[in-house]
Amino acid sequence: MIIDLPSTSTSAVNKALVDLRDSGGAVALGRVLTLCVVTDDAHAEDAIEAANEASREHPCRVLVLARGNRRGTARLDAQIRVGGDAGASEVVVLRLYGPLVDHGETTVVPLLLSDAPIVAWWVGAAPEDLQSDPIGAIAQRRITDSAETPNPAKSLEHRRAHYRAGDTDLAWTRLTNWRALLAAALDQPPYEPVTQVTVAGAPDSPSTELLAAWLAVKLKAPVVRARTKKGTGVQSVRLDRKSGAVELIRPDQTVATLTQPGQPERRIALARRPVKDCLTEELRRLDPDEVYGETLVHGLPAVGARTMSVAQAQAQGRISPPAEAARGQAAAQKESARVSRAMKRAQPSDAAQRSGSAAVPANAFSANAPDGNPPQDQGTQAVLRARVGRGTATAAAKSAAARTAPAKSAPAKAAPTKAAPTKAAPTKAAPAKAAATKTAPAKSAPAKRASAAKTSPRTRGAAS
Repeated sequence: MIIDLPSTSTSAVNKALVDLRDSGGAVALGRVLTLCVVTDDAHAEDAIEAANEASREHPCRVLVLARGNRRGTARLDAQIRVGGDAGASEVVVLRLYGPLVDHGETTVVPLLLSDAPIVAWWVGAAPEDLQSDPIGAIAQRRITDSAETPNPAKSLEHRRAHYRAGDTDLAWTRLTNWRALLAAALDQPPYEPVTQVTVAGAPDSPSTELLAAWLAVKLKAPVVRARTKKGTGVQSVRLDRKSGAVELIRPDQTVATLTQPGQPERRIALARRPVKDCLTEELRRLDPDEVYGETLVHGLPAVGARTMSVAQAQAQGRISPPAEAARGQAAAQKESARVSRAMKRAQPSDAAQRSGSAAVPANAFSANAPDGNPPQDQGTQAVLRARVGRGTATAAAKSAAARTAPAKSAPAKAAPTKAAPTKAAPTKAAPAKAAATKTAPAKSAPAKRASAAKTSPRTRGAAS
């Protein structure tokens, strides 16, 4: 639901929020923070969309300061969005015109949530000193994006010169997956020091500068940057060690190839992260990012201005040609597609069909499985069926032989048993084969002893 309030004031907006909460049930309770988005009118909708997606993980009140034309009289046009138009938050869009553009903090303060942290996000160009900005002064976290400024390198230098605890940059957040992959590769043996680092990326990519600075600080190794075409972002990272190089190459901005000594090549999804994912990650923490501060303040000066072209880096063996990685990825993808098509066309074998149609008791599987569950391997199932079938056939044959045996009168004398001789009443004659089961041929005994043998537990078990 969207409510428009043209030519209004902050008190009228606050009153509309209270009335909306009382009448429509759109509550502002349970919000964990206030997100102040500073942007221009042209990029307001993109910023609102990203804030709505981030609010699904971090319910908040979003205050969007959309700066319009500075000419004309001061005017404030407000818009309230709740429900499906606001994600899991409530969005208040404040469009400022005239002299009011330079005094956006006066419209923000009356709409802040009480006792809730404040996060400020500058979508495009940001002030050089965030701490001295009126909105940045009241915020615990200050988020900028150097990649969206006209001069990313200059913007990154401003961030370094005026860094305060709580500042962060979405250009740094886009490196989370790169840093995780490189750190995981170095956590595996052999644990050798890195002797040289080469980072290839676009000259207009602040993420390339920050990645090189982070590696320089953490590895204490010389870092060289190779320049690629503009707009390509980070392309590759090579870490040279005595046993071999660890190389992460992303030739197509989507899939990367990780190469390590003694291990097969691995293809990894490594596409550029959208703004909504980066913003969601930054809102997960409200404390200062010490690693970013160390990288920005100490890492950038350590890297310096040592750069070279990609052709020079390839000629010196510092990086592998991205075309080779692209061909390898294409070949691996083609082979994967071929195997997938072969698996779809494959038919079950005759042995699998026969084993699948055989009737086997369900308890036969669970009794032979180590964890009590039916085994999933078809070969194991076939073996179990064969064993169960042989056991069932043997038992059936014995039972049929016992039923079809001719009934003959028992001889007067039976084989002696270990049971003590006792006197018992004469019983009916039993088949000779039943009396002789599991007993060795022996000399004849008196008739009373044969009757006693029939009543003993051992002989009854053999007969049954």
